[in-house]
Amino acid sequence: MIARLAGTLIFKQPPLMVIDVAGVGYEVEAPLSVFYNLPELGQPIVILTHLSIKDDSHTLYGFASESERTLFRQLLKISGIGAKLALTILSGASGEELARYVAESDSAALVRLPGIGKKTAERIIIELRDKLDVLPAAAGPTTSGDAGALPASAISEAITALNALGYKPQESSSLVRKVAKPDMDVEEIIRLALQSTVKP
Repeated sequence: MIARLAGTLIFKQPPLMVIDVAGVGYEVEAPLSVFYNLPELGQPIVILTHLSIKDDSHTLYGFASESERTLFRQLLKISGIGAKLALTILSGASGEELARYVAESDSAALVRLPGIGKKTAERIIIELRDKLDVLPAAAGPTTSGDAGALPASAISEAITALNALGYKPQESSSLVRKVAKPDMDVEEIIRLALQSTVKP
């Protein structure tokens, strides 16, 4: 089991990054919350990982904290939720928000996340309700504040990231353009676009 990688970040485009460790490039998929605080390309990085092994693939998933990884593993235990959907959930809701949705049995908020239907939302609430004490009270994602990103480029990257999370291209474009402002970087645009989908 690969539990941690320490190396050099050589590629990042949500939901995928590549980390060079002693000359070997490891592909790692991660929730958008991880991308908000990634260093620049060529800089050192340390990330916690979860290795998923299937007949036709070995996939690494990356997390910035133990609490994120714990929540990811709790989601994987729920029937109907695979790794891709768990990443989508963590991209659209912080651990703190997810814990609140479960505590309040707020299935409507969960259904607003891409890929979550009513039955899946109800399963999440039922399965995690008795695990509230171990759910991470993680802070919401913060932006890294990369300066100098061109607005058009940031908008394009944000739309691509939302498409990768399961939104339709037209929906992604609409969400991004509603929140994007000239001084925003791509991470902030993505964060605000996702937040807008879970407002009552």
